Amino acid sequence: MLKCDICGKGPLAGYQYSHSHRKSIRKWKPNIKKVRAIVDDTPVRLHVCTKCLKAGKVQRAL
Repeated sequence: MLKCDICGKGPLAGYQYSHSHRKSIRKWKPNIKKVRAIVDDTPVRLHVCTKCLKAGKVQRAL
């Protein structure tokens, strides 16, 4: 699975409990977008989570 290239956020695993309290394993996946960003004055494709995009941690290349 993909990870954020900025903060390193990746998928988390845990249990989903039904009404009768039976457990099944599930995953929570981060909202990751493929973005062209400027790194060292060159545009590069990065996998970035939307939280980092919204916080302005990445300068996007237009």
